[in-house]
Amino acid sequence: MSMNGGRERLVVIGGDAAGMSAASQARRLRGPDELEIVAFERGHFSSYSACGIPYWVGGDVGERDQLIARSPEEHRARGIDLRMRTEVTEIDVAGKRVRARDVDSGAESWTSYDKLVIGTGAHPIRPDMPGADAPGVHGVQTLDDGQALLDTLAGTRGRRAVVVGAGYIGVEMAEAMINRGYEVTVVNRGREPMSTLDPDMGRLVHKAMAGLGITMVDDTEVTEVRTGPDGRVRAVATADAEYPADVVVLGIGVRPETGLARAAGLPLGRRGGLLTDLAMRVRGHEDIWAGGDCVEVLNLVSGQEQYVPLGTHANKQGQVIGTNVGGGYATFPGVVGTAVSKVCDLEIARTGLREKDALRVGLQFETVTIESTSRAGYYPGADLMTVKMLAERRTGRLLGVQIVGREGAAKRVDIAAVALTANMTVEQMTALDLGYAPPFSPVWDPVLVAARKAAAKVRNGTSRQGRR
Repeated sequence: MSMNGGRERLVVIGGDAAGMSAASQARRLRGPDELEIVAFERGHFSSYSACGIPYWVGGDVGERDQLIARSPEEHRARGIDLRMRTEVTEIDVAGKRVRARDVDSGAESWTSYDKLVIGTGAHPIRPDMPGADAPGVHGVQTLDDGQALLDTLAGTRGRRAVVVGAGYIGVEMAEAMINRGYEVTVVNRGREPMSTLDPDMGRLVHKAMAGLGITMVDDTEVTEVRTGPDGRVRAVATADAEYPADVVVLGIGVRPETGLARAAGLPLGRRGGLLTDLAMRVRGHEDIWAGGDCVEVLNLVSGQEQYVPLGTHANKQGQVIGTNVGGGYATFPGVVGTAVSKVCDLEIARTGLREKDALRVGLQFETVTIESTSRAGYYPGADLMTVKMLAERRTGRLLGVQIVGREGAAKRVDIAAVALTANMTVEQMTALDLGYAPPFSPVWDPVLVAARKAAAKVRNGTSRQGRR
């Protein structure tokens, strides 16, 4: 029976993609007379695109509010009691209640729930070293973070930026700072940028970034952020060098924000994200759901849990949660690990498994790498792209694709994402009826050129094994 006089209460922790998608979908299915919805958000903004922050910082998106899909006022008008600048500090699972603190006044209160949704997101990884919290050092995860960085840029006369880390956030923020006229140095502890790619494909990204005037420092760890007499950042130090900096952007990645969940005894995975079932219900807890950057998800290719913090998943998971909370039925089956990014005119895409992912789960595979063009070679604007493909040995099952190129390269990875989801072989892929005209593609699309080459390699490998 409900704790709320016959009307159930849904409490949502986190006012961004997963949490508010869940709240909105639950509200569509159940009216205010049946379901009260209370949501807590510790920041100043709700339902925004964190993925758009680098493009706002870089000037491609002119106004912050363009990134906001639905304001707190719009949520409230739809019957969702969204309480901004209010941080949940404790989940009492046994008592089915949460404790929340008003960030500005410090006032605390308990709110009971019948159903709970955890959408606490992620936080930027801050290196454990001197000066990491100095003024002028910025993570970029929330709109509040983006605004703080822009405020720093507006108040800084110097034009030297150091980006620490070269994953998606790192390369996108390097582009943003280049667009703002900064001299940019990227310090990366990996052998090549974009560790979500194999090193041979990351090398292409390195070459392109260096060609844009970005100073690339790979295979190096930052040991200290050095500050000036005013306490603000002035340089980033490594074991054997120092790089002057007027602003430092942390692009090391993010970790799931699951301190609340851990303290409440909820189940966490290897990477610290909450573990859920296919309905996005927290395992072992009938009335608690979780989604977005605070959960781990099933990788459909490897069969293992993985931490993949992306807005696409957060919105889908929120829809699934809201449907289930609202009395319907929906599931989130998993992901294949698709992601795209760009740095200036270089497009970067990947889906499925890298070589080291396949090795880790015990898969044997063949790899091929091809170079092709985005359009028919004779058509104006045809740009080169490199496609790398992994296929399982003997079976020929597609395992992964990576693409680096110019215009028209990145979204081609969607062909591979569908093929992975459908469990296709590279042989089957060669027969895909893809759209063709000279302005859009060569007669054989680059992804299919790679599939043909991979299919031949699988066939040759199988025949060699047969002769033994």
